[in-house]
Amino acid sequence: MKEHDIKFAAIPSTEEVKAERERLAYRSRYTRVLRSTIYALVVVAAVAVLLATLFLPVLQVSGDSMNPTLQDKDVIVLVKSGSLKTGDLCGFYWQNKLLLKRVIGLPGDIISLDENGVVTVNGTVLDEPYVDELALGECDIKFPYQVPENRYFVLGDHRATSIDSRSSVIGCVEKNQIVGKVFIRVWPLSSFSLIH
Repeated sequence: MKEHDIKFAAIPSTEEVKAERERLAYRSRYTRVLRSTIYALVVVAAVAVLLATLFLPVLQVSGDSMNPTLQDKDVIVLVKSGSLKTGDLCGFYWQNKLLLKRVIGLPGDIISLDENGVVTVNGTVLDEPYVDELALGECDIKFPYQVPENRYFVLGDHRATSIDSRSSVIGCVEKNQIVGKVFIRVWPLSSFSLIH
């Protein structure tokens, strides 16, 4: 090898070394911030999924059985609750579907429904301001009807079309089928409200 074939690398100046160190430090900071942001987003998403699954299920209304209280495509939040009372809106599983109905009768209550759709619970006519039009609807059970233990008698607010506890197809809802009670409507924003 001849002497003129050897090439020496130029030694970088102090400014070039400083600039390279700053570039590497910036890249390291950027990577750390990006990594911590991704970790934070994953944790927030996991917590949100956990909350939605365990405590506050979110679902979209499908159909008109709860008109006028809830409309098709409304997005609502349910709250898990072990105690339901007459008038509460609840979500429950039926044949792998989540249905929304209003609790009318608690375990042991005696329910009557006349041909005009007037509901009586334990001998008292139920005041139902949430129902637009009373109707007998699809009904194949005999009244008076006593709600079995650990079950709830539920009706949709749109009585003419709702399929609910009046039909033996659905019947009374078991306590362990209930996902929770409707707490708040979050969509559409113009209808944002607590539901009761």
